[in-house]
Amino acid sequence: MASSKIVTVDQKNFQSAVLQSTKPVLIDFWASWCGPCRMVAPLLDELADELDGKLQIAKVNVDENQELAMQFRISSIPAFLLFKNGEVVERAAGAMPKAMFKNLVAEHI
Repeated sequence: MASSKIVTVDQKNFQSAVLQSTKPVLIDFWASWCGPCRMVAPLLDELADELDGKLQIAKVNVDENQELAMQFRISSIPAFLLFKNGEVVERAAGAMPKAMFKNLVAEHI
């Protein structure tokens, strides 16, 4: 079951949810038809619970938000961008184990 700590981001709330966030934000660019996206979803739920208060995790459905996907040059999914102070500080792509997600965000939280 999806964590209630993960927010859904779209073009309308991107500015407030990501760019103006006081916490680092890890965005998962995904689609419902993407098998690897479904594989990492439970890991992100666990990470959201473990790092609650330190990191915000957000999901962007690329089928519904093609403008955001194009803006950040998302060419394959799942893709992950870590924002801090409104700037992209890390990028990653593909299904990864939870330890790699932790390493990705470690120096920014």
